[in-house]
Amino acid sequence: MTAIKNPALGQGPKAGPVIDDWRPEDPHFWASIGKSVATRNLWISIPALLLAFSVWMVWSAVTVRLNSIGFSFSTDQLFWLAALPGLSGATFRIFYSFMVPIFGGRKWTALSTASLLIPALWMGFAVQDVNTPYSVFVLIALLCGFGGGNFASSMSNISFFYPKAQQGTALGLNAGLGNLGVSVMQFCVPLVIGVGLFGAAGGNPQELADGNQLWLQNAGFIWVPFIAAVTIAAWFGMNDLSSAKASFSEQAVIFTRKHNWLMCWLYIATFGSFIGYAAGFPLLIKTQFPGVDPLKFAFLGPLVGALVRPLGGWLADKMGGASVTLWNFVVMIAAVFGVLAFLPQGGEGGNFYGFLAMFMLLFITTGIGNGSTFRMIPVIFRTQHERASAGASAQVKEAAMKNAGKESAAVLGFSSAVAAYGAFFIPKSFGTSMALTGGPQMALYVFIAFYVSCILLTWWSYARKGAEMPC
Repeated sequence: MTAIKNPALGQGPKAGPVIDDWRPEDPHFWASIGKSVATRNLWISIPALLLAFSVWMVWSAVTVRLNSIGFSFSTDQLFWLAALPGLSGATFRIFYSFMVPIFGGRKWTALSTASLLIPALWMGFAVQDVNTPYSVFVLIALLCGFGGGNFASSMSNISFFYPKAQQGTALGLNAGLGNLGVSVMQFCVPLVIGVGLFGAAGGNPQELADGNQLWLQNAGFIWVPFIAAVTIAAWFGMNDLSSAKASFSEQAVIFTRKHNWLMCWLYIATFGSFIGYAAGFPLLIKTQFPGVDPLKFAFLGPLVGALVRPLGGWLADKMGGASVTLWNFVVMIAAVFGVLAFLPQGGEGGNFYGFLAMFMLLFITTGIGNGSTFRMIPVIFRTQHERASAGASAQVKEAAMKNAGKESAAVLGFSSAVAAYGAFFIPKSFGTSMALTGGPQMALYVFIAFYVSCILLTWWSYARKGAEMPC
């Protein structure tokens, strides 16, 4: 396919997927060409990311049903299955963070979306046989991490398309609506497993003890046609930006940047909390409030957390990312104390609806923090390169701004990779806390201490008067 200078105006050879001339900070270019191209890429990226999150977190809904259809896994084994996609997804993100500048956003989005077919199909077949060993489920859960990896490359890709002033909103939309995949999955799976959606081609139902039937395989099969459709849309509808090309060695400079590591720490507390609580929430409800059906409520947390993420980006665009992030951590701590107040003590007491309300507040704060921290990253690296190139020639300044874009994209991806380990550590922390103390309280107190450290870090480095990098 032919590279083009200006696809929106039809200049040059026949339009193709590669754009050589991309200047989002140029107001005339952005108004006449850039905005429409960026919007098209964003609105294909969003459903691709939504499907990635759906497949990544599908075990959080499947684990609560496995034993009811004939399997006999322990509570700790089930928490492991809910946690393992987080472990592999975070690891995949480390590599995916650098893929877009190497392969191109269009190619990598199509390839990474298509890879979701493997765990979706395999899980659909595996749950139909009660003799499937636990080790196979472990492997499928690890492969679901493909969906987690996609976030890093998706966010990196979209960051190249938008000017600095609009990156908070654009990244918030991409991540926020993409994160809806968790809630969409937790809402849809209980519905689709109750019907023979695919007829004989979808396999036989599983018989429950009460005489009802489940088609648990639909939890995997339901995503297959959508994955195929979005893969095709990405291949034919998205673009590769030649200006975003960079080798791994060029991007690896971020490992020498202090603010890369500081933002990783903060993003663990925001996105890591969001995805970790989403992974562990259904099993936490089931263990702490046995009389409650967790699948009736589990989707609510990821739903509100995803919906408010664009708000976090927008607020950060208007008020500054550091200020929004700082006060958001304060509310997060208050919400965790609220969760603690409504949990049963020693298996007695507790108030489910108070617990649910506090967790909804906690999910809201994770969403706002997701948006505000991702707004901080491009500002930090642009400011850093502006300072370094002050007084230099226009050519040097232009090169500095391109390097700032490449570095901030790499940091967006890498920080999301580190934070994604929350999808493993949070549900595993709940399981470990219950095994050691009989309840999840110990894990929640550890999370509070971590959020306190984030408040101090945000204030010192970014929010206080005279901070090294105000943003």
